[in-house]
Amino acid sequence: MDSVTLVPLPPAPRRRKPRNIIVRLLGPGLVTGAADDDPSGIATYSQAGAQFGYGLLWTVFLTTPFMIAIQLVSAQIGRVTGKGLAANFAQIAPRWLVIGLVSILVAANTFNIAADLAVMGEALSLVIGGLQREHALIFAAISILLQVFVPYRKYAPILKFMTLTLFVYALTAFTVQIPWSEALLATVIPRASFDSSYLMMVVAVVGTTISPYLFFWQASQEVEEMTHVKRRRPLRDLPRGGSPEIDRITLDTVVGMVFSNAIAFFIILTTAAVLNAGGITNIQSASQAAEALRPLAGELTFTLFALGIVGTGLLAVPVLAGAAAYGVAEALGWPATLEAKAPDAVGFYGIIAAATVIGFGLGFTSIDPIKMLVWSAVINGIVAVPIMAAMMIVISKRSVMGRFKATPWLLGFGWIGTLLMGMAVAAMLWSSFF
Repeated sequence: MDSVTLVPLPPAPRRRKPRNIIVRLLGPGLVTGAADDDPSGIATYSQAGAQFGYGLLWTVFLTTPFMIAIQLVSAQIGRVTGKGLAANFAQIAPRWLVIGLVSILVAANTFNIAADLAVMGEALSLVIGGLQREHALIFAAISILLQVFVPYRKYAPILKFMTLTLFVYALTAFTVQIPWSEALLATVIPRASFDSSYLMMVVAVVGTTISPYLFFWQASQEVEEMTHVKRRRPLRDLPRGGSPEIDRITLDTVVGMVFSNAIAFFIILTTAAVLNAGGITNIQSASQAAEALRPLAGELTFTLFALGIVGTGLLAVPVLAGAAAYGVAEALGWPATLEAKAPDAVGFYGIIAAATVIGFGLGFTSIDPIKMLVWSAVINGIVAVPIMAAMMIVISKRSVMGRFKATPWLLGFGWIGTLLMGMAVAAMLWSSFF
């Protein structure tokens, strides 16, 4: 009987697990959403929970669809045109106006960085001891060094990994006793009030959730992904196709914004259940919220909350500085990419370093970090409305977007979000001066 030689079959191709595919699809939208929950945002949400209990939980659901819409607009502008927001604005507005808007953005982001670094240093000193300013210096240095010396292809996964720190706030909510029926009822059936302090807190939540630096960051990150990771052309240059990319952007943005607002929900929930129930109704900063939780909820809740401030700050500070740099570099025609080496993009990296260093330096002045946070909110609110309006004009122009001009539903939600932001800013200014 003849012997038979068995030839091994080649291994079957590995199928990607669905969850791995989803993780790979998430990127700029997820990071942008997570960066929205920076230490300054945590302070706002903590105050909302401490002052009004469960009464403002509904606000995170109000802002979610409009936040999704406006971030979709920014992401699609970047991916379709292959340019950031400032470069696109330059096509429809005078150069002086674009530079003016970007300059205001830089000022707001610098004040925000200052407030965030101060709170991060304070939060870490509460956990491990040490001097607050030394901790803040370390955080500022880490932020600058990573952005300047780590190319975008390697830096993007780091940012995506850091979004996991926000889950700390979901865990925190489950370390305390929460009357879920009462909280969910207040979420679904809100008891609106026309009290001035209540309305101003609604304005604060809206203003914190929809911030201009997020628009610039996500648009430019889409350009970075297209140019340096996927090596693809702008969608408007393609004779056909492109729908899968729009679908990917939509999934990424929806997940990122829902994730962001879910974390805001848990922060309000926790502070309402502990601080408001314990009679503490005035919170000025995120670190103060963490410290107030310690005697009422215990060491575990305090530690998780405080370390969450550090983790979210390490994500948000680079985003704030990076958004400022993208805006300035694009408005002035400089190279604007985190993939470039420092000597090839001196202006771009110079803005990142300057915004971070000046923000850190403001911590040594007599200016109260809370006041810097307020100034940042006011400046952000003022500049947000014209930037959002400019974005809506860009995405509605076939001459800019080609066949990827915005759909009617996106235009509708985007303009409503712009109007909502305008009303919030008007209410904020009215309360400030009258």
